[in-house]
Amino acid sequence: MSGTFSLGDFSIGAAATQVGDVVDDLSGALAVTLSARLAYGSGGTSCYAVVETSLDQGVTWVQIARFDFTTSGLQKVMTVSGLTPRIAAATAGSLAADTALDGVLGDRLRATVVSTGTYAGSTVVSVRANVR
Repeated sequence: MSGTFSLGDFSIGAAATQVGDVVDDLSGALAVTLSARLAYGSGGTSCYAVVETSLDQGVTWVQIARFDFTTSGLQKVMTVSGLTPRIAAATAGSLAADTALDGVLGDRLRATVVSTGTYAGSTVVSVRANVR
């Protein structure tokens, strides 16, 4: 199924890890353009949003994009292709800051947001996916 999907709007307060809802039924997806936006309020130290995909109906999650933020509002966009050949095995490990992993795109997506420090003032991280 193609279209634009919300992977979550995460209110950021005390340091925490938040996992969003799963968007599934994406079989046949060839690429996904991802957008992560920090609407900054105040305080905080750093946070990042990771978009993950699963190839085994949600048993194992593989990170395909990571968006890092600090203390200013910003929107970041990345595109991940499921058609890029992978000549090295991908693992379910962590991505480096502001990177993506091409060549892996399962039938479902979810977002996870990790924050450090204490944000305030209605700080929100929003993650969207445009699936093709």
